[in-house]
Amino acid sequence: MATTRGVLYVHTVPSALCPHVEWAAGGILGVPVKLDWTPQPAAQGQYRAELSWQAEAGTAAKLASALRGWQKLRFEVTEEPSNGVEGERYSFTPELGVFHATTGVHGDIMVPEERLKAAMLKAASGEADLTEEVERLLGRPWDDELEPFRYAGDGAPVRWLHQVV
Repeated sequence: MATTRGVLYVHTVPSALCPHVEWAAGGILGVPVKLDWTPQPAAQGQYRAELSWQAEAGTAAKLASALRGWQKLRFEVTEEPSNGVEGERYSFTPELGVFHATTGVHGDIMVPEERLKAAMLKAASGEADLTEEVERLLGRPWDDELEPFRYAGDGAPVRWLHQVV
């Protein structure tokens, strides 16, 4: 099995769920996880943390599946490409649910041909606007919602997702 690296970004979580997030991540990674929780300045009463991990390919999907059930949580999980396996990005917000994208070696989102064709057909039939459909395929609604939470905190440097993928 290919080994890869990734990052779990917990953007917002109430304090009561912090230990549950650690327990879920530890269960997936097979090691105890203790995160450094800091207050989330963009959401009063919420906390944030980051976890860099190394594990087998497919771990990002497992982490996203384990965490998506908690509606008070906002998170992103990235997984770097590895030998024979594309990278992945998952984003979750309570309002939008889960976004998943395959990422290339430089962190770019790779949109499958069939999904682009479906977006073009919806636009051609008048069901949807092509620009909005492509933005959705690229995860823009999730990016727009998560952007205020991606800051590390007051006075700390901003760590944007596209710089660490």
